[in-house]
Amino acid sequence: MKRRTLDIILAGGGLMVAILIATLGVALMTQYSFAQDYVREELAAQKITFTAAEKLTDVEKNWKPGSACLVTYGGQALQTGAQAECYAKYYIAVHMDTSAKNAGYPGATYATLGPIRTELTAQVTAAKAKNDTAAAADAQKKLDAATSLRSTMQTGETLRGLLLTVYGFSVLGEKAGLAANILFGLAAVMATLSVAGFIHAFVTPRDEVVFAPKGGSARVPKPV
Repeated sequence: MKRRTLDIILAGGGLMVAILIATLGVALMTQYSFAQDYVREELAAQKITFTAAEKLTDVEKNWKPGSACLVTYGGQALQTGAQAECYAKYYIAVHMDTSAKNAGYPGATYATLGPIRTELTAQVTAAKAKNDTAAAADAQKKLDAATSLRSTMQTGETLRGLLLTVYGFSVLGEKAGLAANILFGLAAVMATLSVAGFIHAFVTPRDEVVFAPKGGSARVPKPV
């Protein structure tokens, strides 16, 4: 086979692969752009603004190591996946934790408060059956506190879940963007090699061959 022909075949194949890779990169970049725009629009529609840094309490600033993000985003409108994660994991969560402690149920969640309410309801019913008004009033007070806390937890956990879901969606979009950039880089390398192959093909003498059989032409067996 002539060397020029082989170079053209390889260079042409490489160019086709480069186009294919670039096309895939464009598709991933489109998904990245969609994810970024979608996250920004949906979060902006919630009209959530971070508390200004100077108005944050010491508990809010130092609740967990990651709470420092509340200072970083202080006063900003919530519009990105990273901001959504910060608001959900450190602002909403710290207030839920504080509410649970203040109500006398540290570490409580919406799920764990269900059995507690059931037990308190039973205590109220039992106290009333015995005409023990003091015990009934005390159990009712605890039941009201647990009910109010459970409502707070339901609201907080719902919003946290939604914000963290948006954050996860934004992460997928960012990974799609990273993959797209990698593919664009590979496509550029393939295209460069293909161009080099075409150049090499046209500077190679027309009569140069490769994979030529040694010792002359290949022998063709005679028919039997």
